[in-house]
Amino acid sequence: MPGTPDLNLLPLFVTVAETASMSAAARKLGLPKSSVSRGVAGLEASLGVQLFHRTTRSVALTTAGTAFYERARPLVASLRALTGSLPEQEAEPSGELRVTAPVDMGLTFLPMLSARFSARYPAVTLDIRLANRRVDLVAEGFDVALRVSGPLPDSTLVARKVSAVDMGLYAAPTYVARRGQPRAPEDTGTHDWVLVHRMKVPPPLSAPSKPRLVTDDLMFAHRSIREGLGMGVLPTFLARQDVTSGRLIRVLPRWAQHGGSLFFVHPRAERVPRKVAAFRDFLLDFVATHPLSSKMDTTPPREVRPRGGLR
Repeated sequence: MPGTPDLNLLPLFVTVAETASMSAAARKLGLPKSSVSRGVAGLEASLGVQLFHRTTRSVALTTAGTAFYERARPLVASLRALTGSLPEQEAEPSGELRVTAPVDMGLTFLPMLSARFSARYPAVTLDIRLANRRVDLVAEGFDVALRVSGPLPDSTLVARKVSAVDMGLYAAPTYVARRGQPRAPEDTGTHDWVLVHRMKVPPPLSAPSKPRLVTDDLMFAHRSIREGLGMGVLPTFLARQDVTSGRLIRVLPRWAQHGGSLFFVHPRAERVPRKVAAFRDFLLDFVATHPLSSKMDTTPPREVRPRGGLR
């Protein structure tokens, strides 16, 4: 005599019906094939009908099975939609996380950050693309962008301020040995300069009308300064390791310039994916112990919802 069916077996039944294979359903559900077979047999026993015609290679719905599938499928779909809308608090972050960031970050703190994040969240795989252009996150399928910017333009993206980014004046020991150091910001106008195109020398510093080198690439400027070609303004996080190793000297160490802020940017969504939230929180903790500025911005990070232009 038929009994009450186990409703927990409905997703299993629907998966078998949609894959037409016990083996494929087992792989999709992450269960042993024997468990899937027993589940289908138990459901058939409780209903008192045969749901599938079985062969050695596949299964096919019987007439009764087709009728039962048509009724069970919307119920299972509704259940999956319901559970999928719940806050993702307990499950570990997983899946591929696509990140875009400037080249200078990829050559400084990002490798260490990525290694430590991967050790903490082994189920997340990272796809990190370095580019100095403004990547369209939605069109190019990225989950996250790390961007250094001033005031953010409007956009449909969500940006969270992570840290201030300071700029300092640097030179190589070989340059200092050859030309000396300026005693005051006003003395910098008589020195050789390495400049990044469109990056203005902030007052009271001054550069000659004909600098020694102008480039559109920050990393090339950084290496040229390190080779002794001239002085130049660099982000403190980019120059910090060279100062520690003695390859660069902080010139006029009391002078610093705010160079914008590091923002964590992601497409707006009703629910932030677990992998994105985990990377965001990990970045905030990492920057707290590996500051990007000489003096960390004490303003608490806040959510910024720009209205256009930031892509």
